[in-house]
Parts: sequence; structure tokens; C-alpha cells
Amino acid sequence: MDHAILMYDGVCYLCNWLVRFALKWDSGKRLRFASLQSATGQELLSAYAVPAEEIDSAILIEDGQISFRSTCALRVLRYLRFPWPLLYGLIVIPPFFRDAVYDFVAGKRYAWFGRMDACPIPPSDVRERFLD
Repeated sequence: MDHAILMYDGVCYLCNWLVRFALKWDSGKRLRFASLQSATGQELLSAYAVPAEEIDSAILIEDGQISFRSTCALRVLRYLRFPWPLLYGLIVIPPFFRDAVYDFVAGKRYAWFGRMDACPIPPSDVRERFLD
């Protein structure tokens, strides 16, 4: 695969902010994006047989491999310009701890940041990077 695919919650304000952050810092344009709610997102979830308990998680697909939750977030950092890849070093923290922090924030994201009624349409200058 030439590009990694980041699947995200398209109606979450925090998730959409993080996608915009990744777009800004991914100068190599190696990331593609698909909302979990989109037809493409649903096809990818089915094609990769994503377990039901992970469907509400950020998901990264790269070279046919899937990463969920905190591992996904840390792996995405490797695609961004310096200094963000340095944070990938946090991968040494045991997943049960990293995922507990991820799950806490994910569980509060709508209360803290809000929820949209629909997935926003990407700006025309980056639309080709979205698979929806």
C-alpha cells in the first residue's frame, strides 16, 4: 500500500481536529482518511474483519496490518514532520496502560468537545486524501 489509511469518528469534533492536525503535519501526504461512518469506512471495517469492540476506535491500516487505539495514534505520529515522530517512543509503555488513557479520553470526547450532526465535507485542497 502506498498510503496508510486513518479511520476516524467523522462526527467527533476532537477526531476531526486531529485529522486536520495530521493533514497539516503530514507534508509527505502519506496518510489517507476515511470516516468510520462512511460507505468506504464500512467497507474497510468489513474487509479487515474489525472486531466489534474496536469499531469506535481510531484505526490505522498500513501494509495490510491494522492498529487500534493508542497504538494507532502513536503509529500515525511516524508519518508527521519533526518533532511529532519523537513521541512514537511512547510505544514502549505497555498497551494496557496506553489504551486505558486512550479509552478514558475517547469515552469523554463527545462531552468535552462535542458531536456533529454529520461528517464535514473536507476542504477542496485536501479532498483527494479522503476516501469517502
